[in-house]
Amino acid sequence: MSEAAIKSLAGKTSRAVRQPKLGMRGDKIGLVRYCVRGSRQNADQGHFTSPELIAALNAGLPFGELLELQVTLNVALDQLAAMLGISKATLHRRQTQGRLDPAESDRALRYARLTGQAIEVMESEADARRWLKSPQFGLGGAVPLEYARTEIGAREIEHLLGRIEHGVYS
Repeated sequence: MSEAAIKSLAGKTSRAVRQPKLGMRGDKIGLVRYCVRGSRQNADQGHFTSPELIAALNAGLPFGELLELQVTLNVALDQLAAMLGISKATLHRRQTQGRLDPAESDRALRYARLTGQAIEVMESEADARRWLKSPQFGLGGAVPLEYARTEIGAREIEHLLGRIEHGVYS
């Protein structure tokens, strides 16, 4: 499936499924895009407060958010689903329902947050994607996208990115 087709499907899916209201400031960008692009670039759109994030995650993200993450990471949907702990059958069900469950939404946002931090540190989306998909010495040779399957692994990646950003040898 082409990137344009995925983006088109993502837009249709997120419009077709009613999203919870996320505050009184009007329409906001999607949570995945917000986490990936960073709040600095989205200043004109406001920011998500913790209660808004929690409410959105508890309601479950629209399926289109998963497709947005897939395009950003440039991975196959089946591969992304496996990283999120979603079976093929469940993935198909979520696509039909148009919404992820809260735990899946939380894991998707974990990857979006890490991707955003990697983009900020690496200073380009392409370099961040390459870094996230390559074995890293600071993780004992693990690939960050695989290491991030757990919250503890994601925190280690955040710490490693922080060390890289501040020039601390790992």
